[in-house]
Amino acid sequence: MAAVLVPFLRITDGWHLLFTRRTDKLPEHSGQVAFPGGSMDPGESSPEQTALREASEEIGLHPNKVQVIGRLRSIITITNYQVTPIVGIIPWPYPIQLEREEVQRVFTIPLTWLAQPDNREIRQHTRLLPQTGHESGGERESVTMPAIYFKKYDGELLWGVTAQIVVSLLDILF
Repeated sequence: MAAVLVPFLRITDGWHLLFTRRTDKLPEHSGQVAFPGGSMDPGESSPEQTALREASEEIGLHPNKVQVIGRLRSIITITNYQVTPIVGIIPWPYPIQLEREEVQRVFTIPLTWLAQPDNREIRQHTRLLPQTGHESGGERESVTMPAIYFKKYDGELLWGVTAQIVVSLLDILF
């Protein structure tokens, strides 16, 4: 099980969501846009604890600075993770401190931009499946599935599970 924090923040032009771009050094989802989050640690009793701990570790966001306002429905990813999005409001500006091994960049996207249907589309995404040791000649199977892709914003491509979480949130809000 895993959890992510979906951080809302208010800037002069309105509400934004805060995203991270993962470093290229990571073994999974490297270079991808994501929300702060990760796997539940032993001893954690809720997705909220996990999301707040991960946000603290990844971007230096102190848990008591987050006003948790809700939880979205869990999603099962193509890699078979169950991810629970935790929605929270964070203060802005905030002195972000990146965990440089995991996070390359933090940025925001306005909620009004994300809510515009013309800024997203469904595309087919092909992913290689992990090797099981049964493949001959080292060939791996792949799976093709529909995925949500947003247009690039500030040079960043928001797609996949993170985009799916955003659209779920937008469906609730609008």
